[in-house]
Amino acid sequence: MILSQTEAFVKKELAGAEGGHDWWHIYRVWQLAKHIAAQEDVNMLVVELGALLHDIADAKFHGGDESVGPAKARRFMESIHVPAGVVQHVTDIIEHISFKGGHQAGKFYSPELGVVQDADRLDALGAIGIARTFNYGGFKNRAIYDPGISPDLQMTKEQYKHSTAPTINHFYEKLLLLKDRMNTATGRKLAEERHLFMEQFLERFYKEWDGLS
Repeated sequence: MILSQTEAFVKKELAGAEGGHDWWHIYRVWQLAKHIAAQEDVNMLVVELGALLHDIADAKFHGGDESVGPAKARRFMESIHVPAGVVQHVTDIIEHISFKGGHQAGKFYSPELGVVQDADRLDALGAIGIARTFNYGGFKNRAIYDPGISPDLQMTKEQYKHSTAPTINHFYEKLLLLKDRMNTATGRKLAEERHLFMEQFLERFYKEWDGLS
């Protein structure tokens, strides 16, 4: 009952959302999280709620306010009488799941966070990751690529949040870094394959950009 209520809530809240952060993103992360969790010693209710609610109010669509998502998730879980310990754990997952430039020291970790974070990161890799990246770049009206603007791997959290760099730069500033930041053995295995696909895509992209293929 808790999960079906949560699924319905998320579908309603994300109706009309940007295509890379809509219900189908949540669905894929949910399925990936269940797959990864099957190999881990974790609380499945926490994992599934964390996956379903992790992007209920992504900060990038709320003026950068990182408190909106955790607060909305907490209110919802309390409204359907989820046990208090589970509510707190899921809220902690939502607060700490994001990449945020990759230079932030984690203040919270649990095996459940590791599973949900891997699932979320996997959806940023491979064919789906490529599609999501260009969809968001178009949503923000960003250039596809500009050879004169190099990726910046030393951005602060605030610089990362407000970057307007071309979409291709995002591969180097985030996506290609994710493979080595997976938490679980299953996540690492899946990430290897998706990472390779992105490298092959970029090789092809540059050839076509210069008219060589």
